[in-house]
Amino acid sequence: MQPNEYEVHDARFRALLQPNAQFEKLAGGCMWAEGPVWFPAAEFLAWSDIPNNRMLRWVPGAGVGVFRACSNFSNGNTLDREGRLVTCEHGTRRVTRTEHDGRITVIADRYEGKRLNSPNDVIVRSDGSIWFTDPDYGILSDYEGYRAPSEIGNCNVYRVSPDNGAVTPVADDFAKPNGLAFSPDETRLYVADSGSSHIEGGPHHIRVFDVDAHGTLRNGRVFVDVAPGVPDGMRVDEHGNVWTSAEDGIHCYAPDGTLLGKIFVPETVANLVFGGPNRNRLFIAASTSLYSLYVGVRGAATYGDRS
Repeated sequence: MQPNEYEVHDARFRALLQPNAQFEKLAGGCMWAEGPVWFPAAEFLAWSDIPNNRMLRWVPGAGVGVFRACSNFSNGNTLDREGRLVTCEHGTRRVTRTEHDGRITVIADRYEGKRLNSPNDVIVRSDGSIWFTDPDYGILSDYEGYRAPSEIGNCNVYRVSPDNGAVTPVADDFAKPNGLAFSPDETRLYVADSGSSHIEGGPHHIRVFDVDAHGTLRNGRVFVDVAPGVPDGMRVDEHGNVWTSAEDGIHCYAPDGTLLGKIFVPETVANLVFGGPNRNRLFIAASTSLYSLYVGVRGAATYGDRS
């Protein structure tokens, strides 16, 4: 990793880097790479190529192949507590789960009888609840889905109950809610608002909420403004630092909102995930390409990977 590939804003950032690690390009040829997810049991990475309506797979030592040829314009992906793939689909305007035998289960596609806009990103809490954002990017045109009017008329953040599958809005005051992540102890929820992508003077920040044991959000406030560009996907490391996408690469913020540093990427970053056997390899979905970089910290454990 060369000195001009990162920028230190706070001395704490140096401990999070692996200075001798090489920044690698693993794949190219995408139209808009998004939603990377690491499968620890099988040791491979999958990600979405939204406009090409497919998901791709990278396997160490074997390279790149097609994971899902028709993905319904999938965007964000994660794993649940049983290691099953949970996916946001723009084309079908739903959140689905891929069972271990390959069957597809619909988790959410409507709220109060109205179709969702285009679910964007998704996470799973330790209680089994599923949280997702629902901006309108996938229905604005035929590029990342199918153009259509919003039936709900708003862009919300939702929680799906692990008990009865009920879909409930937990935040309804976002312009375009995007990436989201829990703090390691799940007492905080971070949600990106990328509204300035389509709204002049719109938000380009990450908000943070306090989360109680029942999944209620309180005390919402702006955590950080992200520039250049807008925040999209994000992940949290084992120390609670927030690693977010931006136009110039990845920005890393301490839990108190201090900008620790930046890792520069040659393309606009959409999303990222910690993976590899030790969760210390950062996989970066950036415009047309997939990149990776070993770092000096582990990602916070997710429920498909409790190693």
